[in-house]
Amino acid sequence: MPKPRSKKTEKSKKPVSSMGFWANWKLSRAKNKDKRAFRKATKVSLHKSFKRSYREDYIRETNTPGLLSHAHATFKLIFSNWKIFLPLIILVVLFNIILVGLMSEDSYNTFKDALDETNENLAKGQLGNVGKAGLLLIGTVTTGGLNRGMTEVQQVFMIFLLIITWLVTIYLIRHRLAGHKVKLRDGLYNALTPFISTFCIVGVIFIELIPIFAVIVTYSAAVATDFLATPFYALVYFIFAILLIILSVYLLSGSLMALIAITAPGLYPMTALNTATDIVAGRRIRFLIRILFLFFVLAFCWIIVMLPIILIDNALKANIDWIDGFPIVSLALLNMTVFSIIYTSTYLYLYYRKLLDMD
Repeated sequence: MPKPRSKKTEKSKKPVSSMGFWANWKLSRAKNKDKRAFRKATKVSLHKSFKRSYREDYIRETNTPGLLSHAHATFKLIFSNWKIFLPLIILVVLFNIILVGLMSEDSYNTFKDALDETNENLAKGQLGNVGKAGLLLIGTVTTGGLNRGMTEVQQVFMIFLLIITWLVTIYLIRHRLAGHKVKLRDGLYNALTPFISTFCIVGVIFIELIPIFAVIVTYSAAVATDFLATPFYALVYFIFAILLIILSVYLLSGSLMALIAITAPGLYPMTALNTATDIVAGRRIRFLIRILFLFFVLAFCWIIVMLPIILIDNALKANIDWIDGFPIVSLALLNMTVFSIIYTSTYLYLYYRKLLDMD
């Protein structure tokens, strides 16, 4: 016959839920202490306050591709999967036209007429067609030609479309690199899971941009009050502005990488921020160089694509009357903007994967 269980054995098998309040509290405290100890042990801590940091202690190797190789790999990945990215561009452009709208053709023509008048009065008509097209492209982009005169609702729709394009692109790239045969439909249905988490990261980025916003506001006030007319005050202000900009850039380097990390399934915003900060620790200068080169590559793409389109648009509208109201340049600007978002997300994701694989 089996032996009856002792009272001691029955007491040891008591479920955790039936334990007392203090016992549950002590057990939960011990688990949280172990979690904090694990996070502290695995967190990358290269510098400590008020202690000298030696260079050999915080050098982190990055065996990543060169700048040109990285840019070429991004182009190759996008163009080799053009069957899913081209419909994505078309779909986002259509939704942008419906929800946000295109740049006003009247505004574009007004800016073009003002440029022609300036060319005649100041440059004596010596700019030429290519020069005028270049100035027209720079002026249209830098003055916010795409989002001029938008309402608050249209701005919200534009932000939503930007985040959706970002998430769908990273989802498609991740699965394509993993060898999965995904379609655009899969990305649209499954990529929007971390939408709220991504929006939280965007909110953190907005907070980290406050130092730069403060510099812009104080600079406008300083110019209006002639505060910068005194050399000493100007020196003090520019030192103050540079420190704020450096602080903002330092914080943004981790948050930009967190926009990539948050797309992983089941990852919470603070966990993504901590993970991204650990990844870029000791590599912020290299990461910022990548970002600057990304701007250079996109600017080059805009020039080689948009300049011929503006020249063709000017030639067609000068000879054909019925095409005068067709927004050729506006559509081209919108398509290039969507392509730039796709290229940026792919570029940053490839760099993130390289760093993550190394760690």
